[in-house]
Amino acid sequence: MELHKRHVHSLSERKGQKRKLDDQVHANRQISPPPLTAYERAAILSQVSDQVRVLDSTFTSNEADRAAAKRATHALADLAKNEEVVNVIVEGSAIPALVRHLQAPPIGDDDLMLKPLPFEHEVEKGSAFALGLLAVKPDHQQLIVDCGALTHLVDLLKRHKNGLTSRAINSLIRRAADAITNLAHENSSIKTRVRMEGGIPPLVNLLEFADPKVQRAAAGALRTLAFKNDENKNQIVECNALPTLILMLRSEDIAIHYEAVAVIGNLVHSSPNIKKEVLLAGALQPVIGLLSSCCSESQREAALLLGQFAATDSDCKVHIVQRGAVQPLIEMLQSPDVQLQEMSAFALGRLAQDTHNQAGIAHNGGLVPLLKLLDSKNGSLQHNVAFALYGLADNEDNVSDFIRVDGVQRLQEGEFIVQATKDCVAKTLKRLEEKIHGRVLKHLLYLMRVSEKGLQRRVALAFAHLCSADDQRGIFIEHHGLELLIGLLGSSGSKQQLDGAVALCKLANKASTLSPVDAAPPSPTPQVYLGEKFVNNPTLSDVTFLVEGKRFYAHRICLLASSDAFRAMFDGGYREKDAKDIEIPNIRWEIFELMMRFIYTGSIEISLDIAQDLLRVADQYLLEGLKRLCEYTIAKDISLENVSSMYELSEAFNAISLRHSCILFILEQFDKLIAMPGHSLLIQYIIPEIRNYFIQVLTKTNSRKIRL
Repeated sequence: MELHKRHVHSLSERKGQKRKLDDQVHANRQISPPPLTAYERAAILSQVSDQVRVLDSTFTSNEADRAAAKRATHALADLAKNEEVVNVIVEGSAIPALVRHLQAPPIGDDDLMLKPLPFEHEVEKGSAFALGLLAVKPDHQQLIVDCGALTHLVDLLKRHKNGLTSRAINSLIRRAADAITNLAHENSSIKTRVRMEGGIPPLVNLLEFADPKVQRAAAGALRTLAFKNDENKNQIVECNALPTLILMLRSEDIAIHYEAVAVIGNLVHSSPNIKKEVLLAGALQPVIGLLSSCCSESQREAALLLGQFAATDSDCKVHIVQRGAVQPLIEMLQSPDVQLQEMSAFALGRLAQDTHNQAGIAHNGGLVPLLKLLDSKNGSLQHNVAFALYGLADNEDNVSDFIRVDGVQRLQEGEFIVQATKDCVAKTLKRLEEKIHGRVLKHLLYLMRVSEKGLQRRVALAFAHLCSADDQRGIFIEHHGLELLIGLLGSSGSKQQLDGAVALCKLANKASTLSPVDAAPPSPTPQVYLGEKFVNNPTLSDVTFLVEGKRFYAHRICLLASSDAFRAMFDGGYREKDAKDIEIPNIRWEIFELMMRFIYTGSIEISLDIAQDLLRVADQYLLEGLKRLCEYTIAKDISLENVSSMYELSEAFNAISLRHSCILFILEQFDKLIAMPGHSLLIQYIIPEIRNYFIQVLTKTNSRKIRL
């Protein structure tokens, strides 16, 4: 999925973040200081200028000059720890002066050449440290490189080659590696320049350095250089970095194995060939081991890396599961750390694309924490979870587990942040729906019959949303699923009532005969339509009605064919049988005229303001076709405020179609109705009619019988 790929990319990008040069710098930058005032800026610029003058005048091997240069580099580094001051330092022309002191000064005296350089490594270390801090701001990276810093920094990485090591040398190398990391951060051209300057081989060599801080610094630089730079990746691998990086994965030093797994992650990202080399070099098991690390960052990177391993290689997906990755990944889902949750869901989502892994992830308890994380407000986490659930839904053995833990409800009711997640959830529900047949259907029917009440109801709810229309009668009538849903409507809990209403509404919408307002049905009795021209026409008229003192001319043959009421009037023992003029009381002319027009033509336009009066007349004269047309018109006006009175109207005139429309409206608007005064009594009152409605509808459907 596209969002899935973009998210992996963004996580890999985070892995190329700037190194924290030391804990103090990191702590200082957690709280942003207030902006500098003009006075403070001028004062700092003066300090910087003073230190730059010192550096410019002390590039010698003289001990006093070296001591002064050391103090100046350290002073500038201390200032650079405050991000608000960095721009002022650069403005004060500190960069060229610092770059110059990355190298040893010229020595013109033969005697002096035999002596150690005063403050050897200390001045260079201070310069590298200060430049690394200045490089934190992207605007300064290119300026530092253009002043020639990279060549000197790469040379500093090799200071140990004479076989000598000391605390000063180690610290110098570490500061040089850190500076390279910050210079190359999110700067593709500088990453390439580092390679062109020969920086990668010494960094790879430093992975085996005795000092763990140097190892970490070298790995951090390689991590940054490998991100989104294929040439750098290839050279790192060609320099034989993989065996050492894999050994570092097993280190007990948290910082070392974190940096190592981050480097490997950036090497593998979007590089299938390197991924194969990494796996062949034996990285899989130690990466899986890091899932149980006490370092959450290592756990996160390991989960991301496993997701990358599992991206396309089905065999690798299986091997990851076989080697014990599933349980720690599931445990990570329950961590309070959102990034851990995110990465474990990502890895499980990739693993769940293999059919052999899907049942195992669910069996090991992965469903419940994944479903809980659907409620996350983090869009990336939510999407990773949805993708994992989509994979798990592909295995029919997991369908009952989804239902047991209320997974179908959670998928339906979740609030999803991005459209891609909504689409993924919709596909998951569709996938579950496609599984409900054969042995899955029989198993669920068994659970609905023998399980405890709560699970029975969850199965019935799931069936309402997911079962085929062909199976509705078998599930809900023959196997009594309808009673479970009706029972929810009658429960005391509003959530259960709403679940039942939503499920019944879904069930109704699936039935092809359940659309009471799609179109008015034709009259159920045979008709003789004389046509519009005979409406109130004395021509051939053989009966006259008196309505509100006015005559209405009619034709017995048309009336006899229209309803049992008129047949009884003219064929029975009533006085109207032979009367020429028949008085019609209690009916307005407008209403009577419309009724007769329907009898003569079979169709009329009914406005809402007269529909109820016309319904009463249609019921009185047993005109079923007209009655149902009136119900159709009235049903369009059902609202939250009048549904109760509409239902009473349907009962008063036995308006079945209107009653059904009221029932469907109540189910559709249940969440709003239940909060309105008095409507809970209405809902309980109509439950028997709801039952009758669904029995009628589901019994009439041409669904297949389910045989167990």
